Amino acid sequence: MKITRLETFHVRPRWLLVRVHTDSGLSGWGEATLEARSLTVETMVHEMGHWLVGQDPRRIEHIWQTLHRGSFYRGGPVHGSAIAGIDIALWDILGKSLGAPVHQLLGGRVRDKIRMYAWTDAGTADDYVNSVRDLRDRRGLTAFKYNATGQMRPISSPAAIETAVTRFKNLRAAVGPDIDIAADFHGRLTFADAKRLLGRLEEFHPLFIEEPILPGDPDGMRLIAESTRIPIAAGERLFTRWDFQPLFDRRAISVAQPDLAHAGGISETRRIAALAESRDILVAPHCPVGPVGLAASLQIDAACPNFLIQEHVTLGETLLVKPFVTDSGFLKVPEGPGLGIEIDEKKLAAEKFDGVWHNPRYTAEDNAFAEW
Repeated sequence: MKITRLETFHVRPRWLLVRVHTDSGLSGWGEATLEARSLTVETMVHEMGHWLVGQDPRRIEHIWQTLHRGSFYRGGPVHGSAIAGIDIALWDILGKSLGAPVHQLLGGRVRDKIRMYAWTDAGTADDYVNSVRDLRDRRGLTAFKYNATGQMRPISSPAAIETAVTRFKNLRAAVGPDIDIAADFHGRLTFADAKRLLGRLEEFHPLFIEEPILPGDPDGMRLIAESTRIPIAAGERLFTRWDFQPLFDRRAISVAQPDLAHAGGISETRRIAALAESRDILVAPHCPVGPVGLAASLQIDAACPNFLIQEHVTLGETLLVKPFVTDSGFLKVPEGPGLGIEIDEKKLAAEKFDGVWHNPRYTAEDNAFAEW
């Protein structure tokens, strides 16, 4: 079997899909979405395609190592996302060629169903409460993640701290103690503010706090983790096992969040998960991307013994022939060959766009740049 060509598709609202074709008639789907940089990733995917055409798609490890190490320069979000899209598609091809789900090729499933959580972004504290109640009632979900704050000063005012505390307090009061709530800070807090605010949130028992500070400071993250009883999570802006290693060595996080669409796909995420397991660190794959990225994440979740919970923003209603279905907060492990999904070609054609998408731009009260 040989690779014959690669296709890329920009799909609303911001997804970049990769399709790898072979001379056997089999093709595989991957996702290489990199928010606001997918056009750049697309160029790299096709640059990699010059070497990939003619290769055996079943030699996944050989291809991964060659793509990661073979161009001299390596690492980073664009490189990791391009490899991810290709790698996921290759695993899809391998599974289809053997008539087996990817998780079976990773050693078999260790669970029968996968716990899911939804991300929500709203305006006021009341909006968040209504959004969470709606998701709970419509999908039966038992876990949620929300934006914990707006833009913050380097040292926040007492009012801003109280607003953030009240937002979580109201959510906890609305959904009760049986629902898990995670809070995402997007690295908006300075080290000083993170220590102030996290202590105030402990009484509401967050499932985890995500990126209280930016992840490029592993010693700072360790000190934050040591200052609170709340589990700390990070990883969406890390792309290889080497990026995660400093956080793992310092036990600076309790939950690793590699994003399969950024972190080298299924191959590298499985290695990150195994490395995390050696430090008793849980894995909750980051996934604010499309249904192909979700499908790949589910394969890892099924085979990963230290899996915690899976993020999602879509169940594939706008793209898949059979969208995923949640039941009482869980999703059954997919058992179809490869990724276990089928792209609806009519839906795909209807959802294509030019790939131009911009991250929101935020500024502080003095018009200086503020973290997203």
